[in-house]
Parts: sequence; C-alpha cells; structure tokens
Amino acid sequence: MVAISVGLALGLIVLGVVTMAGAGVRSLVMGKQDYKKIGMMAIPFVVFGIAYAISGEFSDAGVMTAALMMLGMVAAIVLTGLRGTFKF
Repeated sequence: MVAISVGLALGLIVLGVVTMAGAGVRSLVMGKQDYKKIGMMAIPFVVFGIAYAISGEFSDAGVMTAALMMLGMVAAIVLTGLRGTFKF
C-alpha cells in the first residue's frame, strides 16, 4: 500500500513538472515569455550539471549547488545594497 501511494505521488509530481514545462514552452513559442527570464530559471540546473560533472555524485552536486546559489544570493544582496548606498 505504501509503495503504491509513493508511486502515485511521484507520478503526480512528474505529471505536474511535465505540464509546467509544456506550458512554458507554449508561452515561449507564442512570444509571451522573455528569453532572459527563461535563462535565469535555467541557472540552477546549469550549476547542478557542472557540480555533478565535477563531483560525480548527486548528493554532493546538490549540496554544492545549494551552497553556490546561496553565495550568489548573498553577493547580489551585498552588491545591490552597496549600489543603493553609494548611488552607483
């Protein structure tokens, strides 16, 4: 019973992701989305791919991706704060 429930839950998750990807491609084809926004959404996947190529393990790549994305977030906050403070 548990295996069936887990399988159905994973199936629903996969179905949702496929549906969202299809809607995104449709919006892109219809011209409703900007390529820069889509590129920004792809950054974590690219970082994960590079981290996986370096480490060779999914768990290590996930931790490296999370750490690098948090580091990038902190850098962006610091840079925007400095820009606002010093009016760059």
